[in-house]
Amino acid sequence: MSEAAQTLEGWYCLHDFRKIDWVAWKAISGNEREAAIKEFTAFLEKWEGVEARKEGSHAFYSIVGQKADFMLMLLRPTLEDLNEIENAFNKTTFAQFTIPAYSYVSVVELSNYNPSNTVDPETDPMIQGRLKPELPKWKYVCFYPMDKRREGNDNWYMLPMEERKKMMYSHGMIGRSYAGKVKQIITGSVGFDDWEWGVTLFANDALQFKKLVYEMRFDEVSARYGEFGSFYVGNQLTREAVPGYLHV
Repeated sequence: MSEAAQTLEGWYCLHDFRKIDWVAWKAISGNEREAAIKEFTAFLEKWEGVEARKEGSHAFYSIVGQKADFMLMLLRPTLEDLNEIENAFNKTTFAQFTIPAYSYVSVVELSNYNPSNTVDPETDPMIQGRLKPELPKWKYVCFYPMDKRREGNDNWYMLPMEERKKMMYSHGMIGRSYAGKVKQIITGSVGFDDWEWGVTLFANDALQFKKLVYEMRFDEVSARYGEFGSFYVGNQLTREAVPGYLHV
């Protein structure tokens, strides 16, 4: 049996993708829409308070294309916290005009492929900042789920640990070359969802998503062992922009 990678876990994560029933939304009165928008923006304002207290984080983006209309990404300390938020949102007036399109449940994860043996992860502020991140409020987001291939001679999980470490180091160096251009949040979902990892990328230049993912495709970790799900790309929605976004 190959040696399993050990992982550190941080905050739990929910990606909630919704479509909006625009026909039903336009059918209600302007006063009803205004009240629904006010209720929803109050939710966002409450989440901003949670983020200010460093008890969680969130991101809100309008999705481009037909897969969804918007994405809410939520980070919280427990699964119960995520479930409570999801249920509370579903009880709002605005949620009655949304249709679930896709969701992803995971937890922020760091692996021991390139560990540091000189620090205690429980007290090191840099590691804790990566496990419990404040999501950047950058202009664009890209989310996709992925697996490591398990087929014939291309079985990631049958490779020796040292070989996997070497490849993951090379893979990570590509990501580091985009520091300042792309912020990456890796969340583990083995046992939580249909894929093994969720990858969320943030950037102020959407073309950096294309450049990063394309370059990584030539690295052996992706070229030989990577399996990818659907990609979701979107534009940031601030709380102040919500009334304009929902105006009809």
